[in-house]
Amino acid sequence: MLAGLFLAAGLVVSSMLATAAWLRVRNTQFISVKGSARTNVTADLAVWKGSFSARAATLLEAKRELQTNLVKVEAFLRQEGATNFSLLPIVIEEQKGRLDTNSLVQDLIVGYRLAQPVRVESQDIDQISRLDRDSSELVESGVEFTSEPLSFIYTKSAGAKIEMLAEAARDARARAEQIAGQGGRVIAAMHSAEMGVFQITPRYESQTSGEGMNDTTSADKTITSVVTATFSLK
Repeated sequence: MLAGLFLAAGLVVSSMLATAAWLRVRNTQFISVKGSARTNVTADLAVWKGSFSARAATLLEAKRELQTNLVKVEAFLRQEGATNFSLLPIVIEEQKGRLDTNSLVQDLIVGYRLAQPVRVESQDIDQISRLDRDSSELVESGVEFTSEPLSFIYTKSAGAKIEMLAEAARDARARAEQIAGQGGRVIAAMHSAEMGVFQITPRYESQTSGEGMNDTTSADKTITSVVTATFSLK
């Protein structure tokens, strides 16, 4: 009996909500809904960044050591088929030490560390992934080398966004028609539309941001667009 009472109460509440929604649609002149569109894409550009360095007591010795390492890095890149690499400005870091004599402490330059960043871009995603994987060979050859996480970019996102906005607007209209039909109304013209932020996320992940996301960590991505549209009713 108690279960029956709860069921009856639930049906009454659902009926009241549906009636209230029907009355709102019936008595208003506008309806606002959100439409969305989603598409899966694959990155068409990959970026690999690394840096090799040299340390020595003098700046001249450090530069010579860095030049020796550069020869090894260039040979490695040619071996991997990455001929379109670029070298960024060298970063010079002074190595400091302290000399304590007769209660007098002095800061001294005891050496130099030079770092040479290198960057490779390619539309061959597999090549860049292989390059990142094989870069350990440089360390094995005696080069002090570190690499950054790969960046995967979809360069055609601008065109995709335009198409998806239209699709999201169509989805908004379809939703509005369904809601309006429940109140015995018909959708007329679109009164206004507001574009939401785009979310470019790793495929199969649902994380979003209020400012939009532009994922570069995954080659396989999902682009999501949202449009809030207001329609007049007749």
